[in-house]
Amino acid sequence: MPGDLVITAAVEGIVDEAVVRTLIQHVGATPGEIYGRNGKQSLRRKVHGYNNAAQHSPWVILVDLDQDAECAPALRATWLADPAPWLCFRIAVREVEAWLIADRLGIASFLRVALRVVPVDPESLPDPKETMVHLARRSRSREIREDMVPRPESGRSIGPAYSSRLIEFATKHWCPEKAAANCESLRRAIACLERLKESFGGRHV
Repeated sequence: MPGDLVITAAVEGIVDEAVVRTLIQHVGATPGEIYGRNGKQSLRRKVHGYNNAAQHSPWVILVDLDQDAECAPALRATWLADPAPWLCFRIAVREVEAWLIADRLGIASFLRVALRVVPVDPESLPDPKETMVHLARRSRSREIREDMVPRPESGRSIGPAYSSRLIEFATKHWCPEKAAANCESLRRAIACLERLKESFGGRHV
């Protein structure tokens, strides 16, 4: 059950929102308002405002590393050199899809693919979103393929219901604890949220 502590968040998009909600609940807190969801550049323009809000209440900001920097600390330094005391500023290496793929048993079952084709080290993938689409292309489920794999004539990189499927997985099937064992940036994000819950929650006992 969700805890009494409410954690507000800001994210790039709707899949990230589902992931953040699940993580906040995973540590025993309650998701509050979720801001952003309008792309990475919009999130970056507003990051200092969110950081100011985190001077007074618990926040988490989640962004993808993508190819914007060599590593998470380098990207963090360019975005927010001085995070507020109640902010978890977390970076998914290299995309949030890596965090989902890291639950190898879960994603294999959800996509209906063999476990052996799911990468063991998703943080080493240059493009986890592309890998997720490739996995869906191998699915035994026609519905998964139609939803997540782009049609050749579409000119798109993902299928029409790609995000909806990942939201379903992140909300109903994903196990963050199992995924964290294969994904260091996710493990650090969970640890940060746990510290935030313990330190901020302890002030209001």
